[in-house]
Amino acid sequence: MSRSPLRSSIGLKIVMAVTGIALVLFLIAHMLGNLKVFAGQTSFDHYAHWLRQLGAPILPGTWFIWIQRILLLVAVIAHIAAATALAVRAKAAQPVRYAHRRPVRTSYAARTMRWGGVIILLFVIYHILDLTTGTLNPLGDPDRPFANVVADFAPSRWYVTLFYTLAVVALGFHLRHGVYSALRSLGQQTPRGQRTAKAFALVFAIVLCAGFLAVPFAVLTGLVR
Repeated sequence: MSRSPLRSSIGLKIVMAVTGIALVLFLIAHMLGNLKVFAGQTSFDHYAHWLRQLGAPILPGTWFIWIQRILLLVAVIAHIAAATALAVRAKAAQPVRYAHRRPVRTSYAARTMRWGGVIILLFVIYHILDLTTGTLNPLGDPDRPFANVVADFAPSRWYVTLFYTLAVVALGFHLRHGVYSALRSLGQQTPRGQRTAKAFALVFAIVLCAGFLAVPFAVLTGLVR
């Protein structure tokens, strides 16, 4: 029986690329939306309520946002499954290890992809229970999104900000390695092209991380209250 194209190594890389692009686009949109907290409570609450009603009147209630969540979940599962399958195949294809074989040098970001992915996954679960369902939020009022954010990152809850920071930093390493690998796959194979791709991936990861971390630290320091 022939293997499905999607299960081939090329197919798995395509799945990783497509799902990765979708997730990165979501992260950019999510970050920009988060930054509206600096526009004030009214603006941020209006934006949050608008998201819940997106798609109306074609779609009733919060259908659009739930469709988005389901698609994102599918993308995350497909991304993890493809990455795992490729990693297993790469390990199986390695030659027999010899006692004096020199270890292959890899970047710090590449070595942290596994534990970083676990941290990100745990954070996503917590984040949903915190600011989406309100289960773990000290205020937990769906009609007051701005107040939920301020209550969540209050100075007394510094450990939440610490966990958030750890997850965002892990995300930064993940993005840096992922974007760099994607650009190389798209043809940046020359030494100059690789340097450009590495610089772009680093800047992109830093900007995205800074955008996400700006909100909790603004609340923690009293800039947003």
